[in-house]
Amino acid sequence: MPTPDRPLDVVLVWHFHQPDYRDRTTGEFRLPWTYLHAIKDYADMAWHLEHHREVRAVVNFVPVLLDQLEDYSRQFNGGALRDPLLRLLAHSESERLNDAARGAILEHCFNANRDHMIGPFAAYRRLHDLYEFASRQGTEALAYLSDQYLFDSLTWYHLAWTGETVRRESELVTRLMSAGRGFSHADRLALLALIGEIIRDIVPRFRRLAERGQIELSATPHHHPLAPLLIEFASARESTPQAALPQAPVYPGGKARVAFHVDSAIAAHERRFGARPHGMWPAEGGVSAALLRVLGERGLEWTASGERVIANSLARAGKALPASKDYLYRAWRLSSSAPGLTCFFRDDRLSDLIGFEYKNWNGRDAAAHFIGELAAIAKSAAPGTRPVVSVILDGENAWEWYPYNGYYFLEALYEGLGAHAGIRTTTYHDWLDAQRRPGAPPGGTGELAALTAGTWVHGDFSTWIGSPEKNRAWDLLAAAKQCFDLVVASGRLDETRKSAAFEQLAICEASDWFWWLGDYNPIEAVASFDRLFRENLGRLYTSLGLPVPAELSVSICRGSGHPESGGAMRRAS
Repeated sequence: MPTPDRPLDVVLVWHFHQPDYRDRTTGEFRLPWTYLHAIKDYADMAWHLEHHREVRAVVNFVPVLLDQLEDYSRQFNGGALRDPLLRLLAHSESERLNDAARGAILEHCFNANRDHMIGPFAAYRRLHDLYEFASRQGTEALAYLSDQYLFDSLTWYHLAWTGETVRRESELVTRLMSAGRGFSHADRLALLALIGEIIRDIVPRFRRLAERGQIELSATPHHHPLAPLLIEFASARESTPQAALPQAPVYPGGKARVAFHVDSAIAAHERRFGARPHGMWPAEGGVSAALLRVLGERGLEWTASGERVIANSLARAGKALPASKDYLYRAWRLSSSAPGLTCFFRDDRLSDLIGFEYKNWNGRDAAAHFIGELAAIAKSAAPGTRPVVSVILDGENAWEWYPYNGYYFLEALYEGLGAHAGIRTTTYHDWLDAQRRPGAPPGGTGELAALTAGTWVHGDFSTWIGSPEKNRAWDLLAAAKQCFDLVVASGRLDETRKSAAFEQLAICEASDWFWWLGDYNPIEAVASFDRLFRENLGRLYTSLGLPVPAELSVSICRGSGHPESGGAMRRAS
């Protein structure tokens, strides 16, 4: 166990992100993951921080997620509901459900982790078992399911997606779960109102945490683009020299598009939280020297990426990597590209223990093990140094794989970290401030001769580029961007249509579309994101006044992964 003379700093970074699920023509939400993660994960994560004031962390919000939360808030503040499942929750029981409504409920309302979100609730489990039995009999059997059955399934779906802390504090949720069945229209309206209250309070809760100095709020380029690839496809070959690239030599005007996403993110962050972000977690931790230059030019003081990126960069410079990983537990500067920007690198093993392994452990045992791993790092540090350990992961997708949405693990983790004499939780901004003060431990920051471009996944870009399907998607996007540039340059779009086209282009540039195009992902998820990507490209052409190319009617990829594989876990579904 570290003692105060052998201390350690740990930065917990919780990354919140959902891609834009809206049809920009109709305003309809095509998938419900944004609001579902809000009432489950964002609400729970705020609660744990609120109840452990001694623990500090970085919370990274992707602006496109906040755009959607604001959109939902407006809907709950008197606007028309534009999410099909929320509309159905408000549906009057005096009006029979039509075939489309029945299909939507049956399609979505058992889309939850079976072990931790369906199995623990006997009433919900019975509804699920009945659905599976009827499904095996065919569509005629499904037609016999009553409207009350469907309303109960819809209600339980939303109850199962509420966070553990919401359940513990909401009398309504407790009452409905206890009743178990026969939910009335009034019950569903009350649940809908609670959902609205939770969503409206997400941003204010995290802003209050930041204002009291407990968390640092950071951002990501606005629509979560894989910035190094937008700037230069060939950056993928810095870590994987033989990587296959798209037919298009470059993404047209990519550097300007990255600058747009960064500038838009900074402006949106300042509007929502009352201050500019000090740092930026790039989408997928994807970095390159060119991206660091863009970030540094805008006065950002820190960014971060994955462990393999720093390892690849040091190996490229001919430096041997010590077994102690001392190189990982410090900050780095790349003065040749961005002299004012400091880079931190994620401890992959510790981060992945939380993201993928501890879900199978007892919560207190997992927290004790994690703190013990931090203690071992402190013990092995050189005398007089103070390691800084970066633990960075999705703050939303892991918890449904934990019992009780990770409640007992997070409570034990925060309690243990807050009480530990030798471990200090901090933020990147405060760590950098401390480094500038007299008496700071030596060797806290190193100088990096060159950066090898890569991401937090394997240290390369293979999850987003290189396969025939992913490269085809990049070629479709590059072709659309060429048309965009020509039409905008022609001057034939008025300001309203031009603004709509720019917004649609930004949506198409998100990294998520390329991530999902892989046979390692579940068939249903791949089909859904494949379709959304092609529909978004089609809307881009329509916004430009151009016909939609016929090739956008042809699917790009078919998944074949298991629905509960690690691939599915990393994203929303």
